[in-house]
Amino acid sequence: MRTILIVDDSPTIRRMVKASLGGMSAVFSEAGSGLAAIETLAVAEVHAIVLDLNMPDMHGLDVLRFIRSHRQYSNVPVLVLTTRGDADSRAAALQAGASAYMTKPFSPPTLAATIQDLLTNAGAPSAR
Repeated sequence: MRTILIVDDSPTIRRMVKASLGGMSAVFSEAGSGLAAIETLAVAEVHAIVLDLNMPDMHGLDVLRFIRSHRQYSNVPVLVLTTRGDADSRAAALQAGASAYMTKPFSPPTLAATIQDLLTNAGAPSAR
């Protein structure tokens, strides 16, 4: 079974993401900070990540750069899910290696379809 790591400092957002993906055959892991996400990656196999950018201890872009700089995680799809809808934030995330980019508030069906697509096709970056 696949594991999806949800990284957001808001417990409410983590619950919403998990509920949106609940129809998928997956196990969910949660991290409330960037450092907790990195710790989770060190001890568990993760098949996809939903990552917020704005977190108190470590910016999501730094987490993303860490993921992409380590060979064992470099192919894990990462969906950046953030309140930042500006073109510069989107470009920075995609340049840092995001597999896809979505803004909050999000559509649960779109989120689920995007994650399913990322798990099925480790394809080129997209921006939904």
